[in-house]
Amino acid sequence: MKHRRSAHRQLPPADALVGAPGANSLCVVRDDAVPDWVKRRVLLLNATYEPLTALPARRAVVLMAGGKADTVHDDPLGPLVRSAEWAVQIPWVIRLRTFVHVPYHARVPMTRAALMHRDRNRCAYCGAKAETIDHVVPRSRGGDHSWENCVACCASCNHRKADKLLSELGWTLRAALVPPKGRHWRLLATLPELHPTWLPYLGEGAA
Repeated sequence: MKHRRSAHRQLPPADALVGAPGANSLCVVRDDAVPDWVKRRVLLLNATYEPLTALPARRAVVLMAGGKADTVHDDPLGPLVRSAEWAVQIPWVIRLRTFVHVPYHARVPMTRAALMHRDRNRCAYCGAKAETIDHVVPRSRGGDHSWENCVACCASCNHRKADKLLSELGWTLRAALVPPKGRHWRLLATLPELHPTWLPYLGEGAA
């Protein structure tokens, strides 16, 4: 009895795609767009539209040229890249044609980017634009470096608070400190800046 092959597969590493058709012969048609082509990131979605990662533009082009991904959000003004066989305009969002199984880790790593997204780039004490991270219970007084003890903070509040406790200042937090949950948060933890076209796919914390 023959078994059907599973539709699930693992996404190959970036270096495994170097030999794909056209991967080593890419050129940018618009010279004025070269800086964007070099630095650009493209949001990669699973076949189910779940966000997976933000790819370098070159790898996104290789996936599309190899028939492994399709454009979801294009960019009419984006760099145009071509090889001898095809031409591709760099999009903002692409989607895999085949579902990729990604191991799920419940605990989201706490990074500066993720913390700023959770607190929406606002100071947890006064609501002003956040510029730094503060430990609610200072490290010097036993506080740990965790989701439950770290907040986004403006420079002014950070300076005034120093190593004091909130009770000593009469301050309160604007919101409860809750660790974020969800697969998309693992991606947010690596992205300090988000393109507007990505927001519908990144859920809570991306707005």
